[in-house]
Amino acid sequence: MNLVKKYVGIPLVLRIAIGLVIGALLGLAIPADSGRFLILLGELFIGSLKALAPILVFVLIIASIARSKHIEGKVIRDIVVLYMLTTLIAAVIAVIVANIWQIKLVFPGSDADYSSAPSGIGEVLYNFVLGIFSNPVAAIANGQYISILCWACIFGVILKKSGDVTKGFLQDVADCVSKTIAYVIQLAPFGILGIAYTNVATNGIEIFTNYGLLIVELVGTMIVTSCIINPILGTFFLKRNTYPLLWRCLKKSAITAFFTRSSAANIPMNMELCKELGLDEDIYSVTIPLGSVINMDGAAVVITIMTLSTVFTLGIQTSFPMMILLSVIATLAACGTSGVAGGSLMLIPMACSIFGIPQNIAWQVVGIGFIIGVIQDSFETALNSSGDAFFTAVAEFKDRQRKGRGNEVVF
Repeated sequence: MNLVKKYVGIPLVLRIAIGLVIGALLGLAIPADSGRFLILLGELFIGSLKALAPILVFVLIIASIARSKHIEGKVIRDIVVLYMLTTLIAAVIAVIVANIWQIKLVFPGSDADYSSAPSGIGEVLYNFVLGIFSNPVAAIANGQYISILCWACIFGVILKKSGDVTKGFLQDVADCVSKTIAYVIQLAPFGILGIAYTNVATNGIEIFTNYGLLIVELVGTMIVTSCIINPILGTFFLKRNTYPLLWRCLKKSAITAFFTRSSAANIPMNMELCKELGLDEDIYSVTIPLGSVINMDGAAVVITIMTLSTVFTLGIQTSFPMMILLSVIATLAACGTSGVAGGSLMLIPMACSIFGIPQNIAWQVVGIGFIIGVIQDSFETALNSSGDAFFTAVAEFKDRQRKGRGNEVVF
């Protein structure tokens, strides 16, 4: 017990950093064939998060809607608008960066399943609408978050008229799943050790040499979006400096999201952050799970830059309006990426099809995405998840200002 207390007493970030370094060193020293147990650590960590996150989103939204007394529609609307607007801006910034710094890719080949890629935006929209009303049990099992969100909202509205015992039970289930994920995150150092070992043992240091410039471009664009675009948008909306708020969101939310690589799994951290900021639980208990599904700035950046890098590599002539069209499509497509690791990569072939890029080439680009995923996906999730809490706070603080309660805007 004392050992457990000492372990928990060490800051989570420090524990994760130690696990990351040890995993990387073991990856250089032990071949992948001999380190199956270490690989298993990473797979168990990611697998447990992927298993719990859909259940959390489902029960959390049902409980939140069923128990809510009154939700300000204007606040919810503002939050959704901010989510979508920042995703579109992120995609446009990615277009600009990709044109200024045109990177040529080195295709590694890919064993991915070509048949799973959507052929175009029409098929994406068709699958999107069709997927909304898929079997809710299958949606939870397969991590189809759009369907989970839809059914949870329907069940939540219906259960608003249920008794207090039922509502209390739903909240108890949501709290149980949240605490379970929190326990899993406490074991993140061991999972990160396994993930770091797997990536280094499999790819070596080539991940930094062959694709270093691409990583820098992706990460740089995400940092610009997170640290410049988002606070500027928040400041314009709130009419006051929002950098202190951003800093709190980055410290509390972005760091854990970086290592879990799952917006859905990071929901408990964001909920705790919103509580610390004194936000209305009736609002953030709905918008935080919603943000894990539709607020996908990082996904829009990845889809846009990876697609345009492929265009430049193949020497395809294109126009700026076509690139802006890509931004719009990337924004819509990003909302369809699941809140789990690697979700955005599967929509790259669809974006490539806009420029007539063959599917075999597009899936080689996806292969590159998986190679650099340990870095790219971590930053992507950190941007997405911290933005959920940031814009939820901005919208609610704006609502307080409208009601003459500006003195309550403290962060």
